[in-house]
Amino acid sequence: MREEELGDKLGQTLKNIYIPDDVLTQLEKALLADTGHQERSQKQQRGRLEQRLGFVRHRFEQAYMDKLDGKISEEFWERKAVEWKAEEEQIQYAMRGLEQVKPERILDGIKILELANKAYFLYVKQTPEEKAKLLRMVLSNCSVDAVSLYIPPTESRSI
Repeated sequence: MREEELGDKLGQTLKNIYIPDDVLTQLEKALLADTGHQERSQKQQRGRLEQRLGFVRHRFEQAYMDKLDGKISEEFWERKAVEWKAEEEQIQYAMRGLEQVKPERILDGIKILELANKAYFLYVKQTPEEKAKLLRMVLSNCSVDAVSLYIPPTESRSI
C-alpha cells in the first residue's frame, strides 16, 4: 500500500470527528461560565483556609504564652504543639493545592474542542510527519498489514 493511499484512508477517518457548531458554542459558554464559578469558589476556599490558619497560629502562640506562665504542663504543650504544627502544615498544603488549580486549563479544553472541528482541514495541509503524529494520537487502535488497513469500529466520533 502506498503512503499517500494509506494517508488518504486514515485521513478520511478524521472527517467523522466533528462537533456541530451549536454544540461547540454551548460547550464553550459552559466552560467559560465554569471558569468564573471556579475562581469564586477558589477565592472562598482560600479565605476559609487563611482564617483557619490564623486561628491555629493564634492558639499556638497563646498556648506558648500559657506554657511560659506555667498555666499548662510541658506534656500538654508538647502534645498540642505537635497537633497544631500538623494542622498548620495541612492548611498550607491545601493552600498550595489551590494555587495549582488554573483556569487556563479550561481555555485549553476550548482549544481542543475547536481543534476537533478542524482536524481534517488541518490534516490535509500538514507534512507527512505532522500527519503521522496527528494520526497516532487520534487512531491509536488501528492496524495495518501488507494489503489492508483496519480501523476498529467505534461509536460515532461526533458529539
